Amino acid sequence: MSPTASIAAERQADLNSGRDESRTLAEILAITHSALLTQVVPDAPEELVEAAKHADSLGILARMQAMGEALHAHLGRSACLDLADHPADTVRGWAVFALVSQEKDADVDTLLTLARPAADDPHFGVREWSWMAVRPHLAPQLDEAIHALQPWTSGPSERIRRFASEALRPRGVWARHIPALKEEPERGLPLLEPLRADSSRYVQDSVANWVHDASKTQPTWAIGLCERWQEESPTPATERIIKRALRSIRQ
Repeated sequence: MSPTASIAAERQADLNSGRDESRTLAEILAITHSALLTQVVPDAPEELVEAAKHADSLGILARMQAMGEALHAHLGRSACLDLADHPADTVRGWAVFALVSQEKDADVDTLLTLARPAADDPHFGVREWSWMAVRPHLAPQLDEAIHALQPWTSGPSERIRRFASEALRPRGVWARHIPALKEEPERGLPLLEPLRADSSRYVQDSVANWVHDASKTQPTWAIGLCERWQEESPTPATERIIKRALRSIRQ
């Protein structure tokens, strides 16, 4: 079934106009990016419009990457910075992909600085685009990325703390796996340990999913980690993380 099939025509028009934010994943998937572009950038060059039409035919992550690269190529940095404050969540998502595409060979600190506003965005979708945009560029600099993200684990925002875990999950969602963390998940402990009793369920779910990812390839490690956490941190938050982390092992 097409993603637009369950979306009313009037609602579809609102989403494609950029007048309103998406409310669900189904609405995010239903947006026609070429239509949204012509509303947001009415004077877009023809080459950019054609790139957006091509992006419409791609999977959602490839679509966002293609839109970011096209916006960077045809509009430049200043325009992309303006789009980062647009009312429509998908447009703000384009912006983070565009800004990262300009600096994809940059150091970890530069990449994280670009991603941080989107990582703390009020909209759930923009927060997902933030880590998806930088993850391919953080993975080749894995140890540096883990080190740079450590301060994020103690930030006041649950969104920022969650990003610290979610961005480098061994498997992740709609993302390429990180083989080094699938084989050596202990390398991620500097990010996981500070979050093992986090009060936010949003963060707890990410930590649990991180360990669950690792359990697919290193079940003994995951079990040992959870046993240690259970002994050292006997809190409801840690217990919830452990239960979710080992859900495939303890079925």
